[in-house]
Amino acid sequence: MRGADHQQSRMFSYLSAEERVPKDHPLRAIRAMVDAALRNMGAQFEAIYAKVGRPSIAPEKLLRALLLQVLYTVRSERMLMEQLNYNLLFRWFVGMNLDDAVWDVTVFTKNRARLLAAGIAKSLFAEVLGQAGSLNLLSSEHFTVDGTLIEAWASHKSFKRKDGSDQATPDDPGNPTVDFHGEQRTNATHQSTTDPEARLARKGAGKEAKLSYAGHVLMENRNGIAVNGCVTLADGRAEPEAALAMVEEIPGEQRITLGGDKGYDRKEFVQELRDHQVTPHIARKQTSIIDERTTRHPGYAISQQKRKRIEEIFGWLKTVGGLRKTRHRGLARVGWMFTFALAAYNLLRMRNLVVAAA
Repeated sequence: MRGADHQQSRMFSYLSAEERVPKDHPLRAIRAMVDAALRNMGAQFEAIYAKVGRPSIAPEKLLRALLLQVLYTVRSERMLMEQLNYNLLFRWFVGMNLDDAVWDVTVFTKNRARLLAAGIAKSLFAEVLGQAGSLNLLSSEHFTVDGTLIEAWASHKSFKRKDGSDQATPDDPGNPTVDFHGEQRTNATHQSTTDPEARLARKGAGKEAKLSYAGHVLMENRNGIAVNGCVTLADGRAEPEAALAMVEEIPGEQRITLGGDKGYDRKEFVQELRDHQVTPHIARKQTSIIDERTTRHPGYAISQQKRKRIEEIFGWLKTVGGLRKTRHRGLARVGWMFTFALAAYNLLRMRNLVVAAA
């Protein structure tokens, strides 16, 4: 018998969002880890909010919403608010009741700026990393480092001379035609008017140059979890400096190994690693500073195999995490979102590792 096509929806429901989310849904394990991290950050939240005045968006809810934006590749905060309006799964994860009003997108953005100024992303990343350590998912001896370019939220048209000598085309004052073919454009003479901290960079010879930032990740080799990350100006010299800075933050004094691609096979960098009690498991160039003292050990071959896993982190950040082209401007904001996206990646990776071990 064919059922009737009734269009009128019911006014009341006796099932809560908690009951509608499946018990084995991947977000349940992630929500538990996020809640544990946010509870430990309570004192930090108290320090950045006034004791009196109008209540703002709860920082716990705001961070859970931002995590959803990263995990589900929501393109903008306006679309995130739209999803929160009708998506029961999103409401459950954030901690909103079914009848709660969704925040205004401008209010949401301004509240996020408060967390940016307080360095909350680094604290969340550290809390998540602490949970990975308590689950025995981290290696304390073997690491890999690499970097990538993150395209800035600025166009070539905004890359103008610092002295203001660019000739304006009178065809359209609001969106003028710009012909820069044949013109020598460098970071020394030009700067973006949209994002002054973005730098013109390219991934290699023959590749197109784009306004970019440089993102760096330090990964432990056992399970491929990111243990550190940062964003620097894409000036072409930042990779070794960022790698050394992250290596210095590794706790302990025992000797460790550091894998990397051929871009790190530089005499000064390798010597700095050795001075820091770090064995350089760097891929060799034709004229390499890495000799048989290092390559004859079986661990070198293992590091060369494991180091490629760091590309999975960059691939996830750019395809799912929305960092192929950042939606934010300025080194501080891009760095905040990069660290936050790394925390989201670690949460997802930890959940998969725990399920696989069960």
